[in-house]
Amino acid sequence: MVKGTIWVINQFAGTPVSGWGERHFYFAKYWKASGYDVKIISGSYNHMFTQLPDVKGLYAHEVYEGIDFYWVKTPRYNPQSVKRFLSMLLFAWNVLKLPVSILGRPTTIIISSMPIFPIWSALKLKKKYQSKVLFEIRDIWPLTLQLLGGYNASHPAVKFIAWFEKLGYRKSDAVVSLLPNAKEHVEEIAKQKVNFHYIPNGIEDSLLEPQVAPETHIAAIPDNKFVIGYTGTLGLANALEYLVEAAEKLKEDTRFYFVIVGDGYLKDSLAAKSKTWGNIVFLPKIKKNQVQSILKYFDACFVGRNDTPLFKHGVSANKYFDYMLSAKPILDSNNLIKDPVELSGCGLIVKPDSAGAIVEGILKLYNMSEEERNVMGLKGKDYVQQNHAIHHLANQYQQLFV
Repeated sequence: MVKGTIWVINQFAGTPVSGWGERHFYFAKYWKASGYDVKIISGSYNHMFTQLPDVKGLYAHEVYEGIDFYWVKTPRYNPQSVKRFLSMLLFAWNVLKLPVSILGRPTTIIISSMPIFPIWSALKLKKKYQSKVLFEIRDIWPLTLQLLGGYNASHPAVKFIAWFEKLGYRKSDAVVSLLPNAKEHVEEIAKQKVNFHYIPNGIEDSLLEPQVAPETHIAAIPDNKFVIGYTGTLGLANALEYLVEAAEKLKEDTRFYFVIVGDGYLKDSLAAKSKTWGNIVFLPKIKKNQVQSILKYFDACFVGRNDTPLFKHGVSANKYFDYMLSAKPILDSNNLIKDPVELSGCGLIVKPDSAGAIVEGILKLYNMSEEERNVMGLKGKDYVQQNHAIHHLANQYQQLFV
């Protein structure tokens, strides 16, 4: 007997082969095994996807490893153009056109932002079908737009997004956040007590089917250097400009090499800046199941956060857990924000927005013995397996369906 029908509405949700947004796919595997019917509703176009679905008409249905995906037609866009914003609005509108006779009447609807606009769609569906609505906050918008993008509170885009944010916090049955310290912000915006739950990102090696990274990637990594690596998005929130500046400071030191794997709108400018240095390489994005393969060639992994009050609410980037599962030491550039590196002791934390501090951290890691670095890395692996296993997090979420 089916316990209920869960609709996960997340425009950027993906499968393991999409190259992005697998959080709800992995949760859905456990929810389905527990007796729930799960439908993941995503958009047909995502600039972060390496493999896009083929959608003609309003939507396309795909079953991937037993999980139902409904790919809603959305236009292609340049990630820096207003068309991206418009695609989010169109997705929220088209979700309301999906045939409930085919998907099944939702008992619980999960809205995962960003984008934030489908919370309006979910609340309309809630009223029609008496569904429970869970509003999941992966990043805090429009606060991110203000603190990282430089927009002020009176900007029309900020005010527009803020309306949806407040609506979601006030009208949802529960607010789920990947950020451990977000409750204070949520209740400040809502002007009321909120049913808040912290359910972070996670990883589970038993769910990953290991794949070897492309030979071209492996061949680009020298085996006689101390390799500092990064995998993930090359965007504003990842402070990669300081890692690249650190590479510039060390370009005459032949002991070190920098490897950056991923795509994003900052990639071209960072690669152009560093193309003559000879100690850094930018490699194309790889599949989720290939990440552990490439991490084997790193001596240390980098994660960065800018010096901004945005991160006082916490962080939950997937790259933390990829790195930690690989048992590699992490060089962490941030403001002591109680992130997984700090909590587990699996790396070195240096001050943010400072190439000099990153260089100091690299030298400190290099001068450690291999045994010391291994001990540090194993702390991370133990921590992530105990605290961020997908099956544990999926069960936490499942308690909210009742």
